[in-house]
This record gives sequence, structure tokens and C-alpha cells, in this order.
Amino acid sequence: MVTTIQASWAAVEPHSGELARLFYGLLFERAPQTRNLFPVNMQVQRSRLLRAVVHVVQMVDRPDELAPFLSQLGRDHRKFDVIAEHYDALGSALLGAVAHFSGDAWTPAVARAWTDAYAVVSHHMRAAAAAERGPASWLGQVISHRRLGWDLAIITVQTTEPIPYSAGQYLSVETPQRPRLWRYLSPATPPRDDGTLEFHVRAVEGGWVSRAIVAHTNPGDTWRIGPPLGSLSLHPTTDRELLLIAGGTGVAPIKALLTQLVEQGGQRRTQLFLGGRTPDDLYALPELRTLSYTQPWLDIIPVLEHDHGNTGAQHGTLADAVTRYGAWVGHDVIVSGSPAMIRATVTQMLVAGTQLDQIHYDPFTMD
Repeated sequence: MVTTIQASWAAVEPHSGELARLFYGLLFERAPQTRNLFPVNMQVQRSRLLRAVVHVVQMVDRPDELAPFLSQLGRDHRKFDVIAEHYDALGSALLGAVAHFSGDAWTPAVARAWTDAYAVVSHHMRAAAAAERGPASWLGQVISHRRLGWDLAIITVQTTEPIPYSAGQYLSVETPQRPRLWRYLSPATPPRDDGTLEFHVRAVEGGWVSRAIVAHTNPGDTWRIGPPLGSLSLHPTTDRELLLIAGGTGVAPIKALLTQLVEQGGQRRTQLFLGGRTPDDLYALPELRTLSYTQPWLDIIPVLEHDHGNTGAQHGTLADAVTRYGAWVGHDVIVSGSPAMIRATVTQMLVAGTQLDQIHYDPFTMD
């Protein structure tokens, strides 16, 4: 089944944009009530569907990893008021769209493989949603909005009750400026008793939500926040040395993990590579450097791709800087940043000899 699905997807992937449009057309035709679950502008939603499909296809031969991911998705989709019947309509539309672009390659064997795979996906998502007893989402009020530049802001939100997330995880948020358009953001702090959350947001090119958050968020705005996702939490029973790699606003979950380590009074030896293209991307460096002065277990190495001043940073990409030190044997590695940065860093580390099971990262980090 795995080989069949991956080969089938490789054949239709060049038509992924058209496939996504057909998928939603079929879904809304077969289940018109689902249209109200999505934003008026479907451009962002279509790209998210494709990323989810690709991720599932790539993991279909790793059920132990796929099952927790699907369970998180099922819990997260409760915020859309998704019901069981919607899963049937979605599966029918997805298989119909893939079949259309597969043409004569859509054989009974291929159809059966996709049907069986979607049954696994649907089962895990439905079961997780049905078993969840917590809120589908939380409300929070913006209490501060601090611009650090034209494209970067730090926003503090206070929720009506604390959200049960772990440091390193991420949350989906919906803002009044972009209703029904959700964006994933990582809190830069571990859970706090007062329910406050700190988010670092960069306005990315073409980012409908991120640009609105940076430019138009106001204190008093009400955000809706979905349940926690992601797997970057620290394992509580190990004292293995840590290698943290953060690019740009990917420093937010890393900052939360470091704060947690401090609060727990741990002495876990930790090396942080903090990188970006220009010095502006190292906006969190002064605060983290101050932290390192009081925590002897923490070392920080700044890295810049384009550094024309005397910043003391290493030159190159994060992947280059990290692999100069070898394979990091005996370390737990956490990578956080843009998908492109994560791909480049993980690939280069594997070539340098780092074992795949040492490296941890989350797939969804974009607008």
C-alpha cells in the first residue's frame, strides 16, 4: 500500500494546485454545508491541504509517528465544528480529485490503496475528536502589541483560562482581521497561571494572516485559539545534552523550552545556534544572552548569512554552522524555523552523521 500511494502521489503532484481546487469543488458540491467552515478566500486553505496530504503520504509507512499526528489533527479540527459526516465527504472528494488527475493510472489496486489509507486517517482523527473532553477552542484578548520592525511584532494575549499546552508546542489562532483563516503560532513562554501567551510574528511575503497580525492587531482584540499541537516538548526523564537550532521567529518555542529548563532548575548542558539572514533576525539574542550569563549550562552561538558588521556572529547558514562541529553524537536535537530552513538543516545534519532519531522538528510553521 505504501509504495502504491507514494508512486501515485508522485504522478499527480505536478498538478497539485489544480487538484486542490477540484478537491474543494467536489467537497462543496457533495456537502454544501461544509462551505461555511472555510474562509471566503480559499488560497491559503488550499495550500494547507496540500501540505497535510504530502505530510501524510510521506509518513504512511511510519504508523507509530503518523497516528499521534492524526490524533492531534482530529482534536484540532473540533474548532471547525467538524462532524463525522464531513469526514466521509472529504474522503470522497479527495479520492475523486486524485482519481481525476491520475487518469488511466487510477487502477483498482491504486483506488483500494488510497481508500484503505484514508480509512486509517479518518479513523484516527474521528477517534481522537470523539475522545476529547476539553474545549474545542479558547478565547483570548490582546493585551499588548509591540512592533520590533516593519515586519515583526511581539503580541501578548491573555486567555479566559489557561490552555493546557507544553513548552515547545504550537497553537492555531484566528484573529478578527482574518476570520476563519487560522495561523499556527508557537508561544514563546511555557504555560503561565495567569493565562498569558507571548507570540512572535513575522509578516511573511503573501501571508494574509501574519501581515494582518503585525500591522493591524490592537490591544483589546479577541483571538480564538485552538488546542495545542506539535511534539517539541522536552523529555522529562533524560539528561542528554541538548542542541537547539532556531531560525528567525523559530526562536519562540526555543525560548519557551529554555524558560522551562530554568524554572525546573535543571543543569542539562544546552547549546543554542540562533540564526538569520541579517542582524534584525537576531532580535531575541540580547535577552537570551542575558539568560546565558546566569545559566552556566547554556551556550549561544549567533549565525548570520549576511553580516557586514562586527556582530561576532558566525557566517553562513545554520546548517553550515551546526555541521562544522560534527555529528553531535549523544545530543537531543530540536530544530525550529521556516520549512526551508528545517529541511536544509536536517538534510545537512544527516549527511554529517547525525542520526534521524536524534532530530526533532514540527512540520507546520508557515502562514
